[in-house]
Amino acid sequence: MTYERSTKGLITVAQNRAVNKLTLEEASTELARLADVLARANIDYHQKDAPFLSDSDYDALRIRNHEIEVRFPQMKRGDSPSEKIGAPLSEGFAKIVHAVPMLSLANAFNKADVSDFDERIRRYLGLKQDLSLSYTVEPKIDGLSLSLRYEQGRLVHAATRGDGQVGENVTENAKTIGNIPHVIANAPEILEVRGEVYIGHSDFADLNERQSIEGSKVFANPRNAAAGALRQIDVRVTAERPLQFFAYAWGELSEPLGNTQTEAVARLAAFGFQINSLTETCQTIESLLAHYNNIEAQRASLGYDIDGVVYKVNDLGYQRRLGFRSTTPRWAVAHKFPAELAWTYLEAIDIQVGRTGALSPVARLKPVTVGGVVVSNATLHNEDYILGRDSNGSAIRDGKDIRISDWVQIYRAGDVIPKIADVDLSKRKVEAEAFVFPSSCPECGSIAAREEGDAVWRCVGGFICPAQGVERLKHFVSRKAFDIDGLGTKQIEMFFYDDALAVKEPADIFTLAKRDTQNLTSLKNRDGWGERSAANLFAAIEERRNIGFGRLLFALGIRHVGEAAANLIATHYTNWDEFVLAIDEAFTSKGAEWGTLLAIEGVGEVMATSLVSAFASPLERRAINRLVTQLEVRDAEVPKIEGSPVAGKTVVFTGSLKKMSRAEAKARAENLGAKVAGSISTKTDLVVAGIGAGSKAKKAQDLGIAIIDEDDWFQMIEAL
Repeated sequence: MTYERSTKGLITVAQNRAVNKLTLEEASTELARLADVLARANIDYHQKDAPFLSDSDYDALRIRNHEIEVRFPQMKRGDSPSEKIGAPLSEGFAKIVHAVPMLSLANAFNKADVSDFDERIRRYLGLKQDLSLSYTVEPKIDGLSLSLRYEQGRLVHAATRGDGQVGENVTENAKTIGNIPHVIANAPEILEVRGEVYIGHSDFADLNERQSIEGSKVFANPRNAAAGALRQIDVRVTAERPLQFFAYAWGELSEPLGNTQTEAVARLAAFGFQINSLTETCQTIESLLAHYNNIEAQRASLGYDIDGVVYKVNDLGYQRRLGFRSTTPRWAVAHKFPAELAWTYLEAIDIQVGRTGALSPVARLKPVTVGGVVVSNATLHNEDYILGRDSNGSAIRDGKDIRISDWVQIYRAGDVIPKIADVDLSKRKVEAEAFVFPSSCPECGSIAAREEGDAVWRCVGGFICPAQGVERLKHFVSRKAFDIDGLGTKQIEMFFYDDALAVKEPADIFTLAKRDTQNLTSLKNRDGWGERSAANLFAAIEERRNIGFGRLLFALGIRHVGEAAANLIATHYTNWDEFVLAIDEAFTSKGAEWGTLLAIEGVGEVMATSLVSAFASPLERRAINRLVTQLEVRDAEVPKIEGSPVAGKTVVFTGSLKKMSRAEAKARAENLGAKVAGSISTKTDLVVAGIGAGSKAKKAQDLGIAIIDEDDWFQMIEAL
């Protein structure tokens, strides 16, 4: 495996490596780079109105940042771009706090993403596939977001998106836009209209011609021109620019505009706002995609810029139930248009080994520019992908395999890590041979195995494999795991390869500090260490002998068990010893404890199997047991919800619920501090029985457990 140690080389490796192949060090480096690039991009886009990234590249970078944070939650930065909307405000404008935050939209890039969006909506709402669910489809205008607040029918202020919570007061500038009404008849007492400010293509051409004649700045695109015009300190400059406004949403309202998105937008049109005539209501995924294609086909002739379409759940009651994530609504998604493609030469295929032993192939490419970025590496995912098959064995790329010396087509849509879209067989060399995936680990020589149902080959060497051992230890001491002061990436590598101070597994960290003064003497005599720094490190290790249940579980680096899942599991079981007993029972019987594990919100078959298998593996179990004997594991803290009648209690939902889906019911119960289990036991405090409750209700009755129906459940929690 090629690994560049210089700072410059490490950044190059990190930014071109697939997310699931990044080491902790590379993830940290890449998150720092992304935070910097995206912060500058936000300022240039929202403040300076002169973006240096295309929309597709910006989206791709945000997605990459999110994917790295999901895989390495302990590395999430305090200035994470995923927690931000827009950019800090310019000092040139007064601030306006949005009564309702102006959130961004999650993105979709293909049919599968759109289908996933629909499935998530149905699953959350408990709607079956055969039940009708309508969406609105509208063009996504490439302009500047603007919020207009009317009180008693009069425009009182206008604000940009800003950072989503606070915008810039551009009221006087907005009043110069011809199709924004200043007074509305028969409007609600409070009406906050939201939409997009833009400049049409013909107006933009005329504007640039005038700018050129006058010797003034020529704008790069209509979006920059519109944003710059709206944010002029001199309102007279704004008045000279041909700005227009499309209305498509709302913020604070004193009364509803309708029961559906369609009705509400029609009401905005009745108030005198321009709405987009291409907006349609669709009932199926096929009709959504058909209208997407219809809009894309008209893109060049619309007369204004768009960069995709937006799908929104039409029923506003459903929208309220679905609610919001931290920065995006659950009930809407932006389906972006595809990014650029480019052809280049595949020079080599390298195999990299990750923390979980995954052997990951990477294409080394002759550098080529794709979407304004020079690309030299592309992910090849796994053996099947190279052979031209998907996970189900169906053909991809028309079944064309990928070989060294091939000419390949690269794309970056929706993912900053480039991928291969196609292979030009007409340029394939006669001597080019099919790529043979290695059957041994390139790092330690151990056997590489591919389990049935798994697309990935994995090294079975475990801790004896340097690539795995070092990365697992780096994860163990990372910020959201044990977070040992003075023990970072460089120190772990030194200890791992040092024969005298050998730290090969987590327990060795604590026995290192527990040994006699020989270790202290040995360490203080090494480059970069002195008696004080060595003593400080050993003291820091000692401080971490007392650790929380959730942190310990996350630190073990068990595949598929991230920080959030580890904390959920810890909160459910509370005590480490009880958890271990439950996991052992789940492995041996796959009975009640297995069902209880699966009932924890966010724990599925894959995660549960990985967790149970780790504790069942003799090698892993011995390493875990050796570690735990060195520690004091604190019980997890169960959140106390003031006034909640179910806080700290174990609740089981059984039967069919009419008013909400099982997922929604579980989420609500857990938000109120309850533990939700999948099976009845003596630990169960309450059973909520829906239609067809059956054997679970009977067992609860036999055990004397309280049973209520769905109506009683709603009555119990409705005030909270």
